Amino acid sequence: MRLYDTTRGEIVPFEPGPVVSMYSCGITPYDAAHVGHAQVYLTFDILQRRLIDLGHEPRLVRNVTDVDDDILRKARELGVHYLDLAAEEMARFDANMAALALLPVYREPRATSAIPDILSLIGAVLDAGHAYSAGGGVYFDISTFPGFGQVSHLTRPQMLVLAAERGGRPEDPNKRDPLDFVLWQPSAPDEPSWESRWGPGRPGWHIECSALAMRELGDTVDLHGGGTDLIFPHHECETAQSESVTGTTFSRHWLHVGMVGLDGTKMSKSLGNLVFVGDLLKEWDPAAVRLALLAHHYRTDWDWCQADLDEAAQRLERWRGADTGTKGPSSGHALDAVRAFLDDDLKVCDALLVLDDEAAAGRAVGTGAALLGVEL
Repeated sequence: MRLYDTTRGEIVPFEPGPVVSMYSCGITPYDAAHVGHAQVYLTFDILQRRLIDLGHEPRLVRNVTDVDDDILRKARELGVHYLDLAAEEMARFDANMAALALLPVYREPRATSAIPDILSLIGAVLDAGHAYSAGGGVYFDISTFPGFGQVSHLTRPQMLVLAAERGGRPEDPNKRDPLDFVLWQPSAPDEPSWESRWGPGRPGWHIECSALAMRELGDTVDLHGGGTDLIFPHHECETAQSESVTGTTFSRHWLHVGMVGLDGTKMSKSLGNLVFVGDLLKEWDPAAVRLALLAHHYRTDWDWCQADLDEAAQRLERWRGADTGTKGPSSGHALDAVRAFLDDDLKVCDALLVLDDEAAAGRAVGTGAALLGVEL
């Protein structure tokens, strides 16, 4: 198997051992899952399925960010407890992902379950001389970590722009450097708070994922990833704080999924230009929704449109027709071709064309479709 690695900037061999440790950044459960979310988790699902097919045991951890600025702001707006909001949205998310036939993940830990681990990790970062206390918070000092930038390869000006756009608060007066990032912060009066040796407060976003990844999978994971919008600052900061403590590689391979847009603009909750998975499932066969997403290579940015669903529904009908009125079994050559495309940087869109040809020839495609998570 060969996969594109973000840090190396090229497609490289992915050669894990029998057990494959993987971490996918999960949702912040303050609103319904949209198709951009689904594209990320579906990519990891396809990877899981092929690894199982190859005889590996994938251990995919997908966290739940149930305490951060976004969920606390939304809970405040709704006048509900943030954990009640998280529970409601996670129930919807789990139902949507199950409908799309995603395999269960190895573990799905919540950030609030890891407060002791987070406190311990922050203490270790401080003790190693990579952080400082200021204004009731704790900040990572990027000047102490020469490898800062090794994941994203961005220039400092580029980092400053993205930090401002993505909640990094470069203007924070407590920071020695605008790119330093928060590990622990004081809580507002109406926010959850935990006791620490730096004062009461709550964790920063980045430290949550490091603590959860290392708690569940160890100091080094085989593969880590999420959407491309997480490369900086989230995954850059995760790497810095983790490796500053362990002295070893945090992730051997970085896999990032392109953004799904609508009318030329990236889908985001802040803009409100979302296509929700739950709404699609009310009107469309879940297998068609899955096929609509699979028709786009995971690394590309693309725009959602109705035509994707129409084409996916027609494809699904052709495949099902071939399996019910088949003239013969699917050829071994076709299944081998599907596997080969998956091993070539998860080129699912090419694998779909192989199965289209099989169906057009009147041969069953159920085995190949099942490898893609489509049950006929």
